[in-house]
Amino acid sequence: MKKNVNWKKAMIAVPLSVGLLLPAYGVANAEDHGSHGDHMTSVSTPASDLRASLDALLSEHAFLAVVAMQKGIDGAEDFEQAAGALNENTDDLSAAVASVYGEEGGAAFKEIWSSHIGYFVDYVTATAEDNEEGRQQALAELDEYTVEQAAFLDTATESRLKAAELEAGLKMHVEQLVWAFDNYVAGDFEKTYENLRHSIEHMYSPGKGLSWAITDQFPEKFENTSVDTPAADLRSDLNHLFSEHAALAILAMQKGIDGAGDFDASAAALGGNTTDLSAAVASVYGEEGGAQFEEIWSSHIGYFVDYVVATAEENEEGKEMALAELEEYKVEQAAFLETATEGRLKAEDLEAGLQMHIDELLKAFNSYNEGDYETAYNTIREAYAHMFDVGEMMAGAIVDQHPEKFAEEKPSDMPNAGMGGAATTGMNPAIMWSIAGVISAIVAMAVIARRKLGNQQ
Repeated sequence: MKKNVNWKKAMIAVPLSVGLLLPAYGVANAEDHGSHGDHMTSVSTPASDLRASLDALLSEHAFLAVVAMQKGIDGAEDFEQAAGALNENTDDLSAAVASVYGEEGGAAFKEIWSSHIGYFVDYVTATAEDNEEGRQQALAELDEYTVEQAAFLDTATESRLKAAELEAGLKMHVEQLVWAFDNYVAGDFEKTYENLRHSIEHMYSPGKGLSWAITDQFPEKFENTSVDTPAADLRSDLNHLFSEHAALAILAMQKGIDGAGDFDASAAALGGNTTDLSAAVASVYGEEGGAQFEEIWSSHIGYFVDYVVATAEENEEGKEMALAELEEYKVEQAAFLETATEGRLKAEDLEAGLQMHIDELLKAFNSYNEGDYETAYNTIREAYAHMFDVGEMMAGAIVDQHPEKFAEEKPSDMPNAGMGGAATTGMNPAIMWSIAGVISAIVAMAVIARRKLGNQQ
């Protein structure tokens, strides 16, 4: 294993650049709700922005790594572009580290981080060659990687993050990706996508832990704000669900047009994402409320499926019908959200955001289907990043609407971010209550609208 013997020296007294120069995962187009006043009830603070940016990059890494490994073992035409997107994610993550710990620190991080991607490639190659010795060698190198990466982060954060705990968390990340790949090769697609979802979710724990360590290390650079507040947790939960939706939708559309054996499992994973949102509603408003929400939310997923089917059948009329249905969905959803948030989110702005989401998914799919894989993967990254804007916007509206639900004081020491284990599952009851409050209003309006439509007909 190649070692960067100078990284510990590079981490000593490294300069902090002026502000955190994170990649272009910003929220400039989102409404600035919740960004003023009490930091405890603010969704958009310097600290929560840092946490969201790290969440975006780390979770995207897990998603792209699984996709690249699948493409690699399949010998797919888009493997190089999938691997390229994963490498671009590494560049962005390394730039974020460099913006805090200097160019030498960023370069040292990149060398170590890139190594584990290389070892995954070795594992895929050895699997393709049925080389058990090569597989075991790759796993051994991944074990060494977890030790070196953990030591780097322990040193960089001045032991705010402990090497032993980091090793456990990194080992879990490695195991989840290996399990997702091994199950894919074995044809156990249900477990494949279960591991994929766990892999994505788990990365929100190091995102929270690392952002806490940085803001604790350099509090003045983040206006003494905290990453560990109920409002920041809400934003993170929504970011997770929305971005995972985009990732799984794009992957399912690829599998659908390819007629892949794991299409059903990929679609089921997308359905699981929907179920998670519906469960939050059902826990407050009962099974009927959850079922109503699930029907509404699922409709636009169904329209994307219609588009894929029509594309496969070369049915232009069917494609146009699906686009028309997505257009209707966009207008209806925007109107519901404006009413639900009591005008905090404007229908016109929401329509533009929803149209962007629709356009990105369609562009990613069409480019993939046409063999323009570079455009496809550039668009996949854009679509994934965009959902973090949506999460911030929605969270800001909810917190502004129900500030008393997010005024809870939290400890200033390191949050229980699961650095040594799986990400904590399940939402805070206050968060579920607030999300369900918005959703229940949407459900109620949907029922009223349908009744009116029925009466008119």
